[in-house]
Amino acid sequence: SDAGALVLVGTPIGNLGDLTPRAVQELRGADVIACEDTRRTRTLLSHAGIPAARRLRAVHAHNEAEEARRVVDEVSRGGRVVYVSDAGMPGVSDPGARLVAACTQAGLDVLVVPGPSAVLSALVVSGLPTDRFVFEGFLPRRGKDRKERIAAIATESRTIVLYESPRRVAATLADLCEACGAERRVAVAHELTKLHEE
Repeated sequence: SDAGALVLVGTPIGNLGDLTPRAVQELRGADVIACEDTRRTRTLLSHAGIPAARRLRAVHAHNEAEEARRVVDEVSRGGRVVYVSDAGMPGVSDPGARLVAACTQAGLDVLVVPGPSAVLSALVVSGLPTDRFVFEGFLPRRGKDRKERIAAIATESRTIVLYESPRRVAATLADLCEACGAERRVAVAHELTKLHEE
């Protein structure tokens, strides 16, 4: 398209075969491909047969605020900026939200090409109720903030989706069991859509 826009593109969370034709089309036609990690994105582009040319730009948690201004400038001038995170939907426990906020505040178009989502994938394979759920992302690692979040989770009636590092899963499950009681049902999903999915 010739209209300027920020386009959020969902990318595979483990299986490169999950890249959609529309995602490929947007990546191919982008003026700028902003990405969380240029190495990961080069691998994705290479898999899809898309030349990176000189379009790749790193936009990650540490520089997203400054880069948002550049993205607004490019989109204002009619540029099509595609943003991808390392895996899944940008803005969900990944950078991207600041770019969206900056563009919407400037009255610019923001589009989305939906794709794989670890949150939804874990939810639907869990066997837990899917009609009402809440996403908590990563819990604080320690201290009062962690205790408060876990106490709030203990009283939550909806299905809760959490992210946790493999190194801390056992400790977090122990903390949740203590707060929620041993009768609370839990599902653990690991390496979703990958070869060794559990």
